Amino acid sequence: MPFPIEDKLVIAVASSALFDLSESDHVFRSQGETAYRKHQEAHLDMPLPKGVAFPFVRRFLAINQRFQDESPVEVVLLSRNSAITGKRVFRSIHHHGLDISRAAFLEGKSPYPYIPAFNASLFLSANEQDVLQAIDYGHPAGTVLPSQVVDDEGDTELRIAFDFDGVIADDASEKVFKDQSLEGFQAHETSRSHIPHNPGPLADLFKKLALLQQLENKAVEENPAYKRALRTAIVTARNAPSHERVITTLEHWGVNANEVFFLGGMKKDRILRVLKPHMFFDDQRSHLESDGGTVPMVHIPFGVANVL
Repeated sequence: MPFPIEDKLVIAVASSALFDLSESDHVFRSQGETAYRKHQEAHLDMPLPKGVAFPFVRRFLAINQRFQDESPVEVVLLSRNSAITGKRVFRSIHHHGLDISRAAFLEGKSPYPYIPAFNASLFLSANEQDVLQAIDYGHPAGTVLPSQVVDDEGDTELRIAFDFDGVIADDASEKVFKDQSLEGFQAHETSRSHIPHNPGPLADLFKKLALLQQLENKAVEENPAYKRALRTAIVTARNAPSHERVITTLEHWGVNANEVFFLGGMKKDRILRVLKPHMFFDDQRSHLESDGGTVPMVHIPFGVANVL
């Protein structure tokens, strides 16, 4: 019997993020729904290739293997497929050994209303419209951008990197930057260095990841040879003196990141290529660029940074 979903850190994922559906999508767009259904039935036993979010999801689920009594995480599938056309997706999940048992098949409807029903702290999809709708309704969601799929099975660590403003925190300070430029932004943040930010769309995810890290802290105390599975990072364009308010916010929430980078406008890819995160979340598309396209990027279409 599955553990109660209320007790878990849940990530919801669309099949478009988990697997490479480019071939199936081409059939649907060029030949229509009937041909798409026949294509999936004809290829039912042919596993779908790994998608951009696959390495992230596989490592995330592996946390349960380390903490079997708690089973603290879960991934649920939220799919626009019908249950019939979704058969291939679940067979692919089984083929790749992913412990995913809960799902919703919605036959063309957007899955965003069901994000809170599954207690999800994040919804990942390659469908930008579904993500925009989720964000509009206040649900945590991100668009997985195309990139190379790199899944080194010998690398068991899960590395997750976040921008700060508009992702972990709200966009109030970004609005100041937009209205008053860098000098006004620095003055604003310095004068409020003691005031924590309000939560952003992925604040709940970040806080719950911190709870997983507490489990790992306990494991290290009990066994110094324990090798940690989870590593988090904040990679922000901020620099001193505006950095202090970031630290104040984390202290107020009782959380921390393993690594924090204050880049002062330096190109984030220079850090990400070294860090090699399995997912990087940012609210600005201009920051979601990687030489060679090897860093998995997720766009969080939230706040002033996404107003045209």
